[in-house]
Amino acid sequence: MSEITVEVRGLSKVFHDESRGEVRAVDGVDFACRGGEIFGLLGANGAGKTTTLRMLATILAPTSGNATVMGHSVLDEPELVRRSLGFYSSSTALYPRLTARETIEFFARVNGFPPADVDGRVRELVATFGLDKYADARVEKLSQGMKQKVSIARTVAHDPPLLIFDEPTVGLDVLNALEMQRVIGDFRNRGKCVIFSTHIMSEAERLCDRIAIIHQGSILACDTLEGLRTATGFRYLEDIFVHFARDDEHGD
Repeated sequence: MSEITVEVRGLSKVFHDESRGEVRAVDGVDFACRGGEIFGLLGANGAGKTTTLRMLATILAPTSGNATVMGHSVLDEPELVRRSLGFYSSSTALYPRLTARETIEFFARVNGFPPADVDGRVRELVATFGLDKYADARVEKLSQGMKQKVSIARTVAHDPPLLIFDEPTVGLDVLNALEMQRVIGDFRNRGKCVIFSTHIMSEAERLCDRIAIIHQGSILACDTLEGLRTATGFRYLEDIFVHFARDDEHGD
């Protein structure tokens, strides 16, 4: 078993809303994950998935708690954390006037990939993602599928040990969603630690080695799919999720 890549302890985030007052978006989340594993965060929209991942990626500062990536604290060493991860979401922005090749090169350099190796890394990713014919086209001219491939390539340009995918298939058609799932599985097979956030039960069932069910900012259960089935007596993840969510709302 690989060493722990990510360790999250007591991570919380409180927002202040004029109408609702204190909103506890994430409430004392704990988990750890390793290389060669896809760790799923499964929850409904608004459950706290994205807020958790943004704290892990140092986009948001925690209200309390801490997390480490490759031993680096998100509180004390944010730059080293950012160099250790790649963050992808359906809303990941690209610079429209850069070409696909320029985009990959830019993100490799800005994230500290060894300068002497950047050209080779760019060529490798252009070939890996089948971008050869489109490498010198501006991003704004590419199809949605090609933009998706460029976004993934820019996410992994610096070859980080941790990859975070936040609702990556939102807005994709069936074929592109299946391709995204295949790519994520390949990263796991190459030894990357992958955190995969979704509200789509079938994706979690298909991809995840372990699944954490998050509801109203708290993790209610964390286990393999078989472990969750054994614990609840339900086979389908949809039923397992409802079981834990209802127990949480009823205070059982």
